[in-house]
Amino acid sequence: MKISDIPLNERPRERLIAYGAEALTDAELLAIFLRTGRKGHSAIALAHELLEQFGGLNNLLNTDFKTLSKISGLGSAKFCQLRAGLELSLRYLQEPLQRGPSLSTAFATKQFLIRKMRHLKNETFAVLFLDSHNRLIAYEELFRGTVNSTTIHLRIIIERALTHPTVGLIFAHNHPSGDPTPSQADKNLTQEFIKALSPLDLSVKDHIIVGHSNAFSFAEESLI
Repeated sequence: MKISDIPLNERPRERLIAYGAEALTDAELLAIFLRTGRKGHSAIALAHELLEQFGGLNNLLNTDFKTLSKISGLGSAKFCQLRAGLELSLRYLQEPLQRGPSLSTAFATKQFLIRKMRHLKNETFAVLFLDSHNRLIAYEELFRGTVNSTTIHLRIIIERALTHPTVGLIFAHNHPSGDPTPSQADKNLTQEFIKALSPLDLSVKDHIIVGHSNAFSFAEESLI
């Protein structure tokens, strides 16, 4: 069945215009990006197949070109469309943090970091460098580890902080398991960093752990 065979009010584009993008399923949104399917399969059918094969949007959108190009109905054009859409969404989320609002709430910072880090397959430690008004100066992924660990070097964090007009820091790392609950090691490391950075007038504002679709804020839980 082609999308043109679907009743007008049930087609993805028409539903998006009528009800908003939030009303569409993952498969419907994906079908809009794919635009076309393959012989005997509509874009919606292809979208359903891809989501089932890769286990959801996260794995699909982070699959490399070589793997995706082996699937009938996909090619360089569709791969580029999907990757461009992903990158646009990341830049959309990052832009407000870079250009204006201060990071005054853990919620806004968590949403930014979820989009930035949830797709990472290995544990990664990042630092958000803030100015005196808690505005984001830079986001840097400084350390990458194995699936479940990473080695953190305080000296490098200090060196990077000194390259910016930094007053405050927000630490962030992901848990590839998907569970953002902090371990005792996470808690100990955070306290060690706070103690070490305090004499340098560098304030640790938060430490956020990112899971697959949620995040844990040390500040929100009064752990900082």
